[in-house]
Amino acid sequence: MYDKDGFLLFVSVGWIIGTIFTHEGRRKVFVVFGNPIAHSRSPQIHQAFAAQERRKLIYERCLVPFDEFAKTARDFFVTGGIGANVTVPFKHEAFELADILTARAQAAKAVNTLFWRDGHLLGDNTDGIGLVRAIEELMSFSLHDKHILLLGAGGAACGVIQPLLQQQPASLTIANRSVDKAQALAQAHQVNWCKLNQIEPHYDVIINATSGSLHGQELPVPSAVLARAQLVFDMMYARKLTPFLLQAQAAGCSQLADGLGMLVAQAAASYELWHGFRPDIRSVTSQIRVEMEQA
Repeated sequence: MYDKDGFLLFVSVGWIIGTIFTHEGRRKVFVVFGNPIAHSRSPQIHQAFAAQERRKLIYERCLVPFDEFAKTARDFFVTGGIGANVTVPFKHEAFELADILTARAQAAKAVNTLFWRDGHLLGDNTDGIGLVRAIEELMSFSLHDKHILLLGAGGAACGVIQPLLQQQPASLTIANRSVDKAQALAQAHQVNWCKLNQIEPHYDVIINATSGSLHGQELPVPSAVLARAQLVFDMMYARKLTPFLLQAQAAGCSQLADGLGMLVAQAAASYELWHGFRPDIRSVTSQIRVEMEQA
């Protein structure tokens, strides 16, 4: 089954393995593993990157049964697969599967990029550097010496803390509904924490790493906090402003961004790891945005 852009909605790992071997020999194949997966824009994004360097690329979505990630991934790489992106709900299983972990994957305790290299499976996490590149390059906004508020204490938040700290902000504070989670994550990374309903208005940057916008929920963040911010960023993305960005706009914050640029930038980091080519992300982000608006 194909989507409206001509991309396969998803394939089985058996189909992918069959694609690796042809009468011409072995071909390099890349995939994104997830469940669900039909919605993933990764094939369009990676094909757009490949077009920048005129590379012929095989990149497919692969729907993985919930209890078969390790087997599916091993089968893919043992039979000649080169690289895979990993999305929900398998990032922690990918972390356990990898033979070698980058420092940022170790810090995040999750892997979204796998790379078969020199007989070993390398696990990386590009979410955080994707977030940083989206903010600093696409928005021309420096995180250096800024007071940053990170909303949420789950996997999405954990994956971006170290790359944010590498930008040398003035401070980083984690706020979450569950105080225990916020405190544990803050202590693990030696940053500040506070209750979600007790945030003071002195932050320059606010990043929403919760799933609130996905479920159409507003967050209990005071309007004064949002109005004070120079930038409000939501990791979720949609054709229109997310609920959290609408909340920030109503409070008076003028610089808003959703997570589409982060999605493209984290994919670019995976692509660069696999192919040694650093893609331009601005043009691809614009391309995907237009496709979303026309859908």
